[in-house]
Amino acid sequence: MEQKIHQGRNVKRFREMLGIKQEALAFDLGDEWNQKKISLLEQKEEIDENLLKTISQALKIPVEAFQNFDEEQAINIISNTFDNCQQPASVFYNSTVNQTDQFVKLHEEKIALYERMLKEKDEMMDRLEKLINK
Repeated sequence: MEQKIHQGRNVKRFREMLGIKQEALAFDLGDEWNQKKISLLEQKEEIDENLLKTISQALKIPVEAFQNFDEEQAINIISNTFDNCQQPASVFYNSTVNQTDQFVKLHEEKIALYERMLKEKDEMMDRLEKLINK
């Protein structure tokens, strides 16, 4: 049985991971949007592709992330990858160098994400200040 991807739930997940409130996303999407409309959107299983593109641009996340991310599959992959440390120690020793490289890469990606989030926060603050000063 193939499970459908819930695009609205994915929009909500990524929005929350970025620390963006529904009101802020509504502001980015335009005048006809508000918090309640975003809430209703996040409950939809399928979202119009043009709207997904607009949301993608606002959140700076690829459209494919909303269309393809399946939490259940991600959990299955993670749980099948780790087997309670029952592998021989030599497997871990041989892969230590590769793991270190992966760790460094993940750390650099995390720093880049934090920098992007800080920049987005600054941009959002500028927009809010402009709104307040109107």
